[in-house]
Amino acid sequence: MAPPVLCYHRVGGPLELGVTRVSPKTFARQMHALARAGWSTLTLGQFAAAAAAGSDSAHPTPHSAFLLTFDDGYAELAEHAYPVLREVGFTATTFLITDFVGRPNAWDIQYTRRPLTHLDWTSIEGWRARGLEFASHTATHPRLTWADDPRVADELGRSRRTLVERLGPESGAAVAYPFGAVDDRVARAAGAAGYALGFGGVRGIPGDALRVPRVPVYLWDSWDVPFGLRADVLGTAGTFVAHVANRCAVGTTVMRGVRDQVSGVRGLPGTPDP
Repeated sequence: MAPPVLCYHRVGGPLELGVTRVSPKTFARQMHALARAGWSTLTLGQFAAAAAAGSDSAHPTPHSAFLLTFDDGYAELAEHAYPVLREVGFTATTFLITDFVGRPNAWDIQYTRRPLTHLDWTSIEGWRARGLEFASHTATHPRLTWADDPRVADELGRSRRTLVERLGPESGAAVAYPFGAVDDRVARAAGAAGYALGFGGVRGIPGDALRVPRVPVYLWDSWDVPFGLRADVLGTAGTFVAHVANRCAVGTTVMRGVRDQVSGVRGLPGTPDP
């Protein structure tokens, strides 16, 4: 059995009309509590090895090891999340929307008073030098299961090429599918693009490295041990609620489609299509 995977989105920054923001206080408390309880984090390479060994009863995967991930790569992570990880000795993988590195989040519906900004390459390279990992969240964050084959190939391939050119080949090893949306077609396209690991939503396929499940941490998940790392009834219920919330993210895709139709354009001049 593969180690558990947690997925955070925003840590700190302005309040939003949504559920993805976790307060800095909650995040710091959770990380310190996990460290005190003996939990450790995995690199992508360690996760892949542990997932493969987990099916071998002679080499069980430690329950106290997990993969910590962040989606979207918002700039506030450098202020509120990454320093905490250094304090407790944790590592993490941040999945970047490569066309929007260092830019406002015009790919998304605006849930905050002002647009949010993504990490820039200077910050990314600095934190990578300190041991954090970065990987793909596609080029512009579309729902891949609703995109045609050429668009899927472009989103996956272009993002991977950018990461490999900027950060080296190890950054092209993994992709997190936007909205956790993945099917057989998208998983095959990810493999064809060169990814060895693909992360989706709560419900993945055991043993399928390109459809690995993750449990998102939303604003109500404020326990010291997030739902995705709990083995009790509360953890099961919390994971189910996270799955339902993740599924509801389809509304964002619909609203983006309506927005684009009303505006009559895919994006402003010099701005990637959202």
